[in-house]
Amino acid sequence: MAATDTIVAQATPPGRGGIGIVRLSGPKTPEIAVVLLGRLPSPRLATFLRFLDGKQEPIDAGLALFFPAPDSYTGEHVLELQGHGGSVVQEALTARAIELGARRALPGEFTQRAFLNDKLDLTQAEAIGDLVDAGSREAARAAMRSLQGEFSVMVKGVTEALIGLRTYVEAAIDFPEEEIDFLADRALGERLQEVRDHFDVVEQSARQGRLLREGMTVVIAGRPNAGKSSLMNRLAGYDAAIVTPLPGTTRDVLRERIDIDGMPLHVLDTAGLRTALDLAEEEGIRRAEAEMLRADRVLFVIDAIEDPAGKAYKEERQRLPGDVPVTLVFNKCDLAIGVPVADTGSGPPRITLSAATGQGIDTLRAHLKSCMGYHALDGGTVSARARHLEALARARAHVEEAVRQLTERRAGELVAEELRAAQQALGEITGEFTTEDLLGRIFSGFCVGK
Repeated sequence: MAATDTIVAQATPPGRGGIGIVRLSGPKTPEIAVVLLGRLPSPRLATFLRFLDGKQEPIDAGLALFFPAPDSYTGEHVLELQGHGGSVVQEALTARAIELGARRALPGEFTQRAFLNDKLDLTQAEAIGDLVDAGSREAARAAMRSLQGEFSVMVKGVTEALIGLRTYVEAAIDFPEEEIDFLADRALGERLQEVRDHFDVVEQSARQGRLLREGMTVVIAGRPNAGKSSLMNRLAGYDAAIVTPLPGTTRDVLRERIDIDGMPLHVLDTAGLRTALDLAEEEGIRRAEAEMLRADRVLFVIDAIEDPAGKAYKEERQRLPGDVPVTLVFNKCDLAIGVPVADTGSGPPRITLSAATGQGIDTLRAHLKSCMGYHALDGGTVSARARHLEALARARAHVEEAVRQLTERRAGELVAEELRAAQQALGEITGEFTTEDLLGRIFSGFCVGK
């Protein structure tokens, strides 16, 4: 992408609608506006004008807003044309802007230019995408907090603490002739603990934010007729899966997205685990096993009437992935006597419920939230992504290594190097240290026009 290009894109979804917006950004925007509108609108003043084609005939008529650089979303000259919604009209306006020297914008290019022009940092830019994609009100609130800079302030707080620590350590290195051993100073240990405390706060908020954005993937597995599809329907709140008394009714993987107190839950109902009777069922079981490998947790459903001891789990255990946690769900408790109660002791946790009546479903919901470390929302939750957590983890690992070098070896230079690496890892979150490849991956997921 050339920063000197002027870009254009439709900023509203394609299709029929009351209003459609076409947005331009770049150095040629004022001259394109003069030709397209007949004059340049006054800055930041909505002006009703005709939008003209090459023959000076109106393509449409509506409001034009001009935002001169640098006081605009992108930091460049920006023009918004708010006309009537409709694919033909919006495409005609876009094509006319291209005739006058603009080019079509790439996905996320407007926001990327805002980042490159220091209008917002990388976490704020990502929060815009998260706000657009928010699947719940809680996720939207978290994204808005990040967009307003709360996540950036948290990361900056940790970074400032690291900088203060680096300054202290490097001063001790620069003045080795002093009689005082700065590296053995109690204040240094206190500063290290302060940095650790900062990490605790930021990581907790970021983990909650990632859960709000990405949620948890749960695969419902078990023997045929254990009640897997009934449990799926109970969690979804409607008949998403077909339920019959016949074994092997579910052949393919069924997917539903639900919310548990704002946390997205991706629930997958799968074919019953047994010796397949035909090729279709064999393929269904293969797909079930593949989905379990990608899951955050497996709910292994057991018919509490036919199998109160849970033998099915022991017999099918080899099919289940060893690194994915399992919860045993004893179903049909309304019909069975002496069903095992919910247990979080030795072995997989157990939940007793009835998918038919809903008894025990609230216990299962609370269990799933607990498994993911999700708790009631507060004002400190911000929108976060996997890369943020990975960068925080790397930064913290460098700090812990710095602590080890300090306590075991009194190696000031190595402590300083680990702290520098930790600071750089934090800089990747806000975009202080980044690469073009990373920016490409982030902004390619945005919608065109944003």
